[in-house]
Amino acid sequence: MADWFAKIKAEFILNFIDDNRWRYLATGLGNTLKITVVAVLIGIVIGTLIATVRATWDQNSETMRPGFGRGLLKFFNVIAEIYLTIIRGTPVLVQLMIIYYVIFASSNNGVAIAMLSFGINSGAYVAEIIRGGIMSIDRGQMEAGRSLGFGYVQTMRYIIVPQAFKNVLPALANEFIALLKETSVAGYVAVTELTKGGDIIRGRTYSAFMPLIAVALVYLVLVMFFTWLVGRLERRLRNSDH
Repeated sequence: MADWFAKIKAEFILNFIDDNRWRYLATGLGNTLKITVVAVLIGIVIGTLIATVRATWDQNSETMRPGFGRGLLKFFNVIAEIYLTIIRGTPVLVQLMIIYYVIFASSNNGVAIAMLSFGINSGAYVAEIIRGGIMSIDRGQMEAGRSLGFGYVQTMRYIIVPQAFKNVLPALANEFIALLKETSVAGYVAVTELTKGGDIIRGRTYSAFMPLIAVALVYLVLVMFFTWLVGRLERRLRNSDH
């Protein structure tokens, strides 16, 4: 038993203490959280716009009069459908590599590119979440907004979308958790995120067990913490409905 503890201690010192290798994990954790937060914000912006276009077309396409407005809305809806098909139909890693090595080949800012790439990817899934929330709002809410003198855009902005966001907040929080784990592939484009930090340590010490277990534990703690926050959010939202 004593030999086992001595071996674990030696492994810990080798992987984390010597040459301050723990900093690779700290730097990686910081980049992981930055990429996740910015990407989910980009995803919410893109998703809200896509969801609004899709929901507006779904709810009004049959009643709208032929003309420029209907044609413009149809055009944007087609663009939204193409975006959703491409993003949801291809792996996030392939999208990340295309954006890094093809579209922004001249840039060396891997973190910013990862934020943009994961944000674009997240936007497709957020769009369907928010669209479902918008479609779940009673149509009487739209009529109520019109009776107050609001136009369609104002009603969507001040009445429909805020209610939809409240309904889908737990789902958006779960998307954040999923995105947190997806960022583990950012190391493919030379971004030192959490997983890459652990892999760098493994490459320096030729010891895989300790750094990779540490990475797994950090992810587990983060996911458990954010899952707990989502649970509290869901309970608070349920209580606010009573």
